[in-house]
Amino acid sequence: MQVKSAEFVVSNSDASKCPNTMIPEYAFIGRSNVGKSSLINMLTNKKSLAKTSGRPGKTQLINHFLINKNWHLVDLPGYGYARVSKKEKKYFQKFITDYFERRRQLISAFVLVDCRHEPQPIDTEFMEYLGEREIPFSIIFTKADKLKPKALERNIEAYKKTLLDGIWFEFPNYFISSASNNMGQEEILNYIENINANLEH
Repeated sequence: MQVKSAEFVVSNSDASKCPNTMIPEYAFIGRSNVGKSSLINMLTNKKSLAKTSGRPGKTQLINHFLINKNWHLVDLPGYGYARVSKKEKKYFQKFITDYFERRRQLISAFVLVDCRHEPQPIDTEFMEYLGEREIPFSIIFTKADKLKPKALERNIEAYKKTLLDGIWFEFPNYFISSASNNMGQEEILNYIENINANLEH
């Protein structure tokens, strides 16, 4: 898939106010500071479509972007952001879960994890939440340029072991990405394109 157009549509904190269309949606979510904004900008070939910041947790709204006039990329707030108050965190979590549980347009989620780290409970717990609610998702391992291939493979294997030792029968679909060298761009976009093509039949 080539991204020919990417335009901001709307930001809000209420799932019921998201665009009232039947355009398929793909939601991107991860822990704060996982490189989500950089990944979105890389996928869309737009340097400032999603706002990047040295301050984690900048995305605090549900952001819809219309891609190629035929699907929505949804940029969701990071879960588990440490610097917001408990009250704010509860509020963010509520509208994140509302989005996942109420959006009929949601086709699949992409859960971003930093490939440099061992499996984090906050990430695996969020994947379990999606699994329990039968919400399709893929994992995107970000910042792959920061690791040597063997270390990257070792960390992905650690994720496989953690999930497959728990409630999972098979490891979720996954991608390896780097916003700095466009790694994973073609694979992720082609994956979305193939799903969209099947939806049309």
